[in-house]
Parts: sequence; C-alpha cells; structure tokens
Amino acid sequence: MTTSRYATMWETAIETLERAERLHRQFFRLAGQPAQVPVWEPPIEMFEHVGRLVVVVALPGVPPDSIDVSLEGGTLIVAAERKLPRAFAGAAVHRLEIPYGRFERQVRLPSGHYRLVQRDSEHGCLLLAFERLD
Repeated sequence: MTTSRYATMWETAIETLERAERLHRQFFRLAGQPAQVPVWEPPIEMFEHVGRLVVVVALPGVPPDSIDVSLEGGTLIVAAERKLPRAFAGAAVHRLEIPYGRFERQVRLPSGHYRLVQRDSEHGCLLLAFERLD
C-alpha cells in the first residue's frame, strides 16, 4: 500500500472519530451545563465552487442575526444558541431529539488563507463563502 493511501485511510478514520465524538456530545450532554459552555455542534458541508470555498451550517430555528462567525488562523468558528420554543414552557415533553442550548462548531479549513466574502441564510442553513487569498 502506498503512503498516500495510508494517509487517506488515516484521514477518513480521524474524521469518523471526530464525527462520533460530536454526536456523542450532542446526544449525551450533561444536564444543567452553564449557557456559556457549548453543548452541541451543528452538522456542516464544505465544498469548493466557482473558485470559492463554501461552508453550509445546518441551523434550523436559530435566528441568522444571532450567529457569531469568526475565522481564527485556518479555523472557522460558528457559535450561537438555539433556544427552546416557548410552547415547551410547562409542557410535558415526550421526546426531545433536536439539540438546544449553546452550540459552537469549529472546523479547520483547507490549507491557505481565506476571507469571508458572502454570508447568507437559506432554509435554516447558514451559507458562508470564502475567497482564497493566496
């Protein structure tokens, strides 16, 4: 087996473990954590299109103007809070599968330097487009 094939297998294994860890934190978080501590991570998609790196963050129920987006080094950080709907107040909840509370998602962008050139919201998703500077 070639070195590049081992590297690809290793990257796939690491990504799978990271996803499993995110899901574990999302569904088995401790109750009563302070609001400042992220308790879940939204799923993302990342692709390149027409010379731009595009990141889609699934955030249904989160007001777009409440989402903080920052770029630190080569890492994109998206953070905010999804609050429980008012209808839940005093209700007997029979099932709760949608994560609520403070979230933060950090994702390493492909190597290079980027600048955010577009930020939109569509169908409950945050759409971020980056331009490569180098």
